[in-house]
Amino acid sequence: MKTRVLFFLLCSTVGIWLNAQSHTPINPDQANYALNKVPFNLTIEWIRNPEKVAIIDPKPEYGWVVPKTAVVQTGYQILVASSKKSIDANIGDVWDSGQIHHNHSSNISHGGNSLKPNATYFWKVRIWDQDHVHSPYSQSQSFQMGSQKMTITTPNIFQVDEIRPTLFEKRGDTYFIDFGKAAFATINFTYRAKSPHTLTVRIGEQLEGININRNPSKKSTIRYQEIKMPVEPGQIKYQLQVKTDKRNTLPGKALPLPEGFPVLMPFRYAEVDGALEKLSEDNFTQLSHHSYWEDNTSSFESSNDILNQVWDLCKYSIKATTFNGLYVDGDRERIPYEADAYLNQLSHYTTDSEYAIARQTIEYFMEHPTWPTEWQQHVALMFHADYMYTGNTELIEKYYEGLKHKTLTELSREDGLISSTNVTPEFMTKLGFKDDKEKLRDITDWPPAGWGGDPNVTGERDGFVFMPYNTVINSFYYKNMMIMAEFASILGKTDEVLDFEMLALKAKKSINEKLLDKNKGYYIDGEGTDHSSIHANMMPLAFGIVPKEYVSSVVEFIKSRGMACSVYGAQYLMDALYHAEEEDYALELLTDQSDRSWYNMIRIGSTITLEAWDMKYKPNADWNHAWGAVPANIIPRGLWGIQPKTPGYNIATIKPQLGTLKKSSIEVPTIRGTIRGTYVLKADGVALYNIEIPANMGAEFILSHRNNEQMIHNGKKTLQIFESLHLTPGKHEIQLINSF
Repeated sequence: MKTRVLFFLLCSTVGIWLNAQSHTPINPDQANYALNKVPFNLTIEWIRNPEKVAIIDPKPEYGWVVPKTAVVQTGYQILVASSKKSIDANIGDVWDSGQIHHNHSSNISHGGNSLKPNATYFWKVRIWDQDHVHSPYSQSQSFQMGSQKMTITTPNIFQVDEIRPTLFEKRGDTYFIDFGKAAFATINFTYRAKSPHTLTVRIGEQLEGININRNPSKKSTIRYQEIKMPVEPGQIKYQLQVKTDKRNTLPGKALPLPEGFPVLMPFRYAEVDGALEKLSEDNFTQLSHHSYWEDNTSSFESSNDILNQVWDLCKYSIKATTFNGLYVDGDRERIPYEADAYLNQLSHYTTDSEYAIARQTIEYFMEHPTWPTEWQQHVALMFHADYMYTGNTELIEKYYEGLKHKTLTELSREDGLISSTNVTPEFMTKLGFKDDKEKLRDITDWPPAGWGGDPNVTGERDGFVFMPYNTVINSFYYKNMMIMAEFASILGKTDEVLDFEMLALKAKKSINEKLLDKNKGYYIDGEGTDHSSIHANMMPLAFGIVPKEYVSSVVEFIKSRGMACSVYGAQYLMDALYHAEEEDYALELLTDQSDRSWYNMIRIGSTITLEAWDMKYKPNADWNHAWGAVPANIIPRGLWGIQPKTPGYNIATIKPQLGTLKKSSIEVPTIRGTIRGTYVLKADGVALYNIEIPANMGAEFILSHRNNEQMIHNGKKTLQIFESLHLTPGKHEIQLINSF
């Protein structure tokens, strides 16, 4: 029997080698040992369904997910053809890569004949598994080339979801409709008028009692419209004519809606008056507009119902706010802001396998900066997040020189600290500002106390005292320098690696010598003040600046302040807490029910995250602001600790910090497939984790604070001294058992 198996494997291997040399496809039936599954989820430029988009990169990147049965990919072969007939015959007349011995399953740049504008192509791939046996070819995927542009990111398609009413009631002469969730939308409806008359349709985001709030506060941006719709005999189908808002359509400021879109407004509810004919829920459809989205790519559940509701709110918020093609701040302005976009990007990458909007937005910011100092420092963070999640370096290569300016390194003094007061008109031009009279202004958080002339607005800055050289700006600067050192290394710029590393070290040293009050044990806001805010402490902790001996005192100060920051600042507060392994307190904040909590947004009736914790903290806040959706990335990245350890998720880090939860499950999308995890704290105190790693990926599983607990991996005890496990593709059962 052993001889027959060896003979079979030898024949199979020789057959694969001959096929690779001749490029003649082997019939899968000729190799019984061939994989029973094939590469799937093919992408072009990280776009899952490219048939309806025009690819603008002349050398696009191909990608796929390796099937579980392969375990690890050891090679691949890509075929690109000019016709469906050729690709079906396994003929790559445009490119036949031959067998490439590598585990790359994404970021594979086109290497064949030049792709022609407006031409349609077809491609497929097969792989070799861990035993060096090839799979059948995948299903083919078609794509169309467009014209090359100044930018390199291909936009994804948009979707229009048809949402049926979840509640439809006749209240006297008024029909009330609830579509379940707010969306950037309009309404299609049918109506059979017997005589000409006018319907009055009201749409809005908020209720007052059981009816739509027709008079939202004049200061707020809670949306409401009343629209007159003439109807007449002979016409049955109508689309609601939503009125244009002057502010969010200002030329040169607000982003225009994508071509072909009707006017949209965020709303959940509708009321109809003036109907002379009977109406039913079948007459109305909300048309929800957003970018391409697959709901089932991510999931989260836990034993805490508040946390589950917060996840659902935040995940949906990311989906609903992709209506404009780039990440915008909300409906009031519809303008991309760098900090908003970074938070949106992190949450988008953890809730769906979609990268085009973030990459487009990154390119947009290189030409369209905004005024806050820290917002410029978020651009490098966006580049780095994209690099880690996709593994792609094209944006880094294209914008490296311009990105140097965004890090503000030219504003530094001898000791390595920077100040926005050093800005010159020439430097503003380098940043991309068209008006060199524009100035950078430190923001720390938003809004300030007394914002809008209202003394009752407490603000979100925790009393931060602005000084020319402050802790927040310089914490971002240190992180930027570390990122630039990494980018310089990627590009082979050895001298610049050393330069950026030195700048990072100088900044860190000066922050800890001049801005850390060693008597108090935590940081002051800046040079020249003795005031300490949560912002001046959560930023150094989040970015790994705090010396080990001061982590405890910095954490205690942060915890003493509560949620003394905005929904934007919450990103760095939560990052800091999970960095310091303060999982119990982090969970308390995630599930808090005060008016400074994510649950408060649900309680007051919003289905998309707010711009602020509550309207009293920002009276003109809108109800559709994705920067409020931080838990959409913190739950996967912090609570479950699932992040890319190496670029493109070749290796993942999984460091659960589940706090007091009794059970939880999660699915996190990556370009290599879905990472899945479940957790149960059993009655006998045993903590049980089940982790599934996609094919062609490794993972480092880390459990800290083990005390005297024994880790058992797939039934085998691990050495007590190790806190981490190396997980191979497949399923893993990990138990944590008290040794006593």
